[in-house]
Amino acid sequence: MEFSEWYSDILEKAGIYDLRYPIKGCGVYLPYGFKIRRYSFEILRKLLDETGHDETLFPMLIPENLLAKEGEHIKGFEDEVFWVTHGGKTPLEVKLALRPTSETTMYYMMKQWIKVHTDLPLKLYQVVNTFRYETKHTRPLIRLREIMSFKEAHTAHATKKECDAQIEEALTLYKAFFDEIGVPYVISKRPEWDKFPGADYTMAFDTIYPDGKTMQIGTVHNLGQNFAKTFELEFETPDGEKDFVYQTCYGISDRAIASLISVHGDEKGLVIPVDVAPIQIVLIPLLFKGKEEIVMDKIKELNKTLKSEFRVHLDDRDIRPGRKYNDWELKGVPLRIELGPRDIENGHALIVRRDTGEKITVEYSNILEEVEKIVSMYKDNLKIKAEEKIKSFITAVDFESDVNALSEKVKAELLENKGIILIPFDESIYNEKFEELIDASVLGLTTYEGKEYISVARTY
Repeated sequence: MEFSEWYSDILEKAGIYDLRYPIKGCGVYLPYGFKIRRYSFEILRKLLDETGHDETLFPMLIPENLLAKEGEHIKGFEDEVFWVTHGGKTPLEVKLALRPTSETTMYYMMKQWIKVHTDLPLKLYQVVNTFRYETKHTRPLIRLREIMSFKEAHTAHATKKECDAQIEEALTLYKAFFDEIGVPYVISKRPEWDKFPGADYTMAFDTIYPDGKTMQIGTVHNLGQNFAKTFELEFETPDGEKDFVYQTCYGISDRAIASLISVHGDEKGLVIPVDVAPIQIVLIPLLFKGKEEIVMDKIKELNKTLKSEFRVHLDDRDIRPGRKYNDWELKGVPLRIELGPRDIENGHALIVRRDTGEKITVEYSNILEEVEKIVSMYKDNLKIKAEEKIKSFITAVDFESDVNALSEKVKAELLENKGIILIPFDESIYNEKFEELIDASVLGLTTYEGKEYISVARTY
């Protein structure tokens, strides 16, 4: 099965996301998928909170005159804005945009709050819906008209040095997040023609899907004083002078959820990282005539024991065990524990790992400790496998001064190996013309194994 077909199929069958809402590019998170989203963004929130960020919530509606204030920035979104033109039947005097992103909203308010250097640094974030009239082919959780999980952080600082340090903190924070949800990544400094509108520069995280295309999964932008000058974000310095604040912003969206689904899945269905799994362990009673009560009493006891540490589900449906196995493999539950009369007699339980399919017999009396060990191995294995997958999709080529010959070589590598092609950095090819020649995207400058490369790929 092709990846795109597998992806659409698994979202439906595993109960992740329903596309049948009657607006293109809009869908519904189903309960199981919403829990994956919830646990993932809880990790992100924790990382932000621990680094001094404060969660907040700004209005969704932006007056047209405010949105237009930052001309360079809005040029990047002007074809994608949804407009509210009426209140009921009454035309509005000022059109209202549904936020495509929140720079203009948040910086207008920051001007009210920032007066002196003691008001800095200011580090805010929110997890909100954003709206973009996506005209390309929409894809669930990947390319949406209503982005339902947009985490955007915005910070303001007194000095360039502090601003640069914040960029490093943001990159470290995102590395920790993607490591924890098991999504491997390559970090690039985006080229000038593809940076965030209004930024000094943009750093981006990309992962590689099973079909060899890359997906941008997170961005970090150094805004310098560009927005501050537009929105008059001035403050009084310690020596009584006036200066503009230095700013950063960085975002992650539903693509993080799409990526953890895509990177780990297999022909049986989802393979979910433990920390974000709605159900971390499923218990399957093996019932035999005359022994039902013994098994159910023991498995309920086991359920109570494990629930102190894990999210556990006891599957007591009146269907065959094989059907249950298939259902929970499809949903990617990390561990399955089977318990039958013979297991009880022998003081054992059988644990089955979703990532490897390995069956492990453990002592029932020591089951909590055994489960913790297996969970740790599961986490390590998922991370190693994902990193190996992404490395298999990265190919370095030698530089050739003949641009046409180099472009043909890169196109051949993209066709054969897919993924990311690394070219030793040379200014002569770091431009949009080369991007057109290779019929692919220049992701930017990437440091890989200690060397600087121009990274190119076919992207979503």
